Amino acid sequence: MKLSQKLKDQLWWLIISVDYDYSRISIADHDLTDDMLTLWLEDKHDFKNSLDECLQLDVPHKYLAKIIRAENLNSYEGTKLHPTKKYVYKARVQINEALTWYRDDAAAIEQQWAREAVLRSILTRLIETETVGAADLTTAPTEQWAADIDIISNEIEAWNEQ
Repeated sequence: MKLSQKLKDQLWWLIISVDYDYSRISIADHDLTDDMLTLWLEDKHDFKNSLDECLQLDVPHKYLAKIIRAENLNSYEGTKLHPTKKYVYKARVQINEALTWYRDDAAAIEQQWAREAVLRSILTRLIETETVGAADLTTAPTEQWAADIDIISNEIEAWNEQ
């Protein structure tokens, strides 16, 4: 998913405003249309009065489906019987196609997990790609720069463990 520079700047502003504590970023609301999942993001310590004040993030269905498949949300570990050799083996059993699963089969909490996985993926990718690009690679890293990288890495790990 390609993010516009304006959206990247807005996401960075949100990340900075939560002091790099990604657990403070919450999904205030969401909407699933025919071609897009819209997430409205806010700081848990600074709730907004309306969605107009929240950061709107539009996620194409293709990206939502990719994350659902990557997180194995629309499948489970099960056993199958080989059709000709008649032996049982372990395999991932798909419940339904990713978007159909999200719309029709997923419980409310599973839909929430999918939305949070999308947000986590976008923020992680933004941090990983933009911090490398933002650094001036012609100069040696300072102690503060190294400390900032450690803080960001720890926050990403903490987010992924949730």
